[in-house]
Amino acid sequence: MSIIEKALNKAKDQGREANVATDFSRTTFRNTDRPRPVNQAFTGNSYEKNSHDLHPSEVVEIDWKRLAELGFVTPDDINTQTIEEYRNIKRPLVSNAFGKSSLGIERSNLILVTSSVPGEGKTFTAINLALSIANERDKNVLLIDADVARPSVSKTLGIKSSPGLIEYLESPDMSFSEIVLATNMPGLSVVPAGKKHKYSTELLSSNKMSLLAQELSTRYPNRMVIFDSPPLLAATQGEVLAKLVGQVVLVIEAESTLQSMVMESVSKLAPCDVVLAVFNKSQGHMDGSYYAYGQYAH
Repeated sequence: MSIIEKALNKAKDQGREANVATDFSRTTFRNTDRPRPVNQAFTGNSYEKNSHDLHPSEVVEIDWKRLAELGFVTPDDINTQTIEEYRNIKRPLVSNAFGKSSLGIERSNLILVTSSVPGEGKTFTAINLALSIANERDKNVLLIDADVARPSVSKTLGIKSSPGLIEYLESPDMSFSEIVLATNMPGLSVVPAGKKHKYSTELLSSNKMSLLAQELSTRYPNRMVIFDSPPLLAATQGEVLAKLVGQVVLVIEAESTLQSMVMESVSKLAPCDVVLAVFNKSQGHMDGSYYAYGQYAH
């Protein structure tokens, strides 16, 4: 039985079935049995088509004042509680991507941020995590809105309608550089979700998406890629995307999400190398209840 299961069962025994336990042990969970993908190079209309990701003329001007009012991490913040919380959350993720612990983790610089159901704060977490990592001097971040059914990244950051991930996956002629937008924060670029598509799941599970993930994991040695994913129990796309990344952040709405939902989500993430559980909207802060780690045992 995994540590996550033990924690949730303990809460259930204490009559708190409606609430998620907040006493997860702080250990990163690894699954060394994950199948390794075949390393394939891009050909034809590939990611290699352009020598650089960004079009200099397309720069998203993020309204930092508005984001600050919404509770996001911004470049002008100094030692706020939110900044400290996201420093704690990103530390093991960055270490797994670039430190000694990255050995043996396939695509360790690709991070999926997801939740069990809508409304738990996954987009809030994905954006804050991206901003926090981009604040580091030697790191670049690519934030991809992969919640193609209900995209929120563009709306939150003030990005106008723009071709995105769906257009790239659908088109045989579009290069990846055409959908990457620079921002007025050095080190942060964004890929919008793009248009709605009735075959979005098939596009996200396509060979082109797999090749893109492989390319993103190896192209730049100092870049982390964060995918804002659909909730695991609301759509199939989240489970599909989880198989393409090396690390997953599972956002849990503290004191609200059912334990059974969390365990169902955990089961869908079994093939993933590393999963970090983040408790969002917790009443307590900086005391271990905001974020935690669970160890999954097969």
